[in-house]
Amino acid sequence: MSDRIFGTFGLLLAGFYAWATLQIEESFLSDAVGPKAFPLIIASILALSSLAIILRPDEEPEWPALGRLAEIGAAIVVMILYAEFLPEIGFVIATALAATYLTWRLGTAPLQSVVVGAGTSLGIYTVFHLVLGLSLAKGPLGF
Repeated sequence: MSDRIFGTFGLLLAGFYAWATLQIEESFLSDAVGPKAFPLIIASILALSSLAIILRPDEEPEWPALGRLAEIGAAIVVMILYAEFLPEIGFVIATALAATYLTWRLGTAPLQSVVVGAGTSLGIYTVFHLVLGLSLAKGPLGF
């Protein structure tokens, strides 16, 4: 039963995501694919996955313990805070902090998590901003 509830929630989320994507106004200067293609692909994958869960639920699903659910909740809070603070502290710092916390909770040692978080942040910044020329949120340090 819980799988069907989860699948239904995913299907509703996919529908909302697709609807929100279709509200994006396209500029006459957009490329051939446009800004809607990638979000619609994500919505389609989510919808298909949710349908699979609804149609073929697990007979005896195992839910995580309360402590694990709390960790999942904390990860969600970190991602919400990431989105909120991204314009304030910039992409590099916000991504480094979020990646550090998430890798630490996935089991790496604290110092190693800091290194991985910083490396992830700088790597993504290099590829998306320096190589591809995409605009990322600038922080107080100017990058």
